[in-house]
Amino acid sequence: MASAIPMGRLGLPEEVGELAAFLGSDESSYITGGQYVIDGGSTLPESVSVGIE
Repeated sequence: MASAIPMGRLGLPEEVGELAAFLGSDESSYITGGQYVIDGGSTLPESVSVGIE
């Protein structure tokens, strides 16, 4: 499964926690919204297979 991820590894729960901690901190006080994808690049357009063989 990890070999299919562009970063070559599975994500860690701590990596999700780090984003949550950042968004809950004063360091993110100017952020008013956004979408954050924590998937190691799996949903990047260039990494998604479109069925071409």
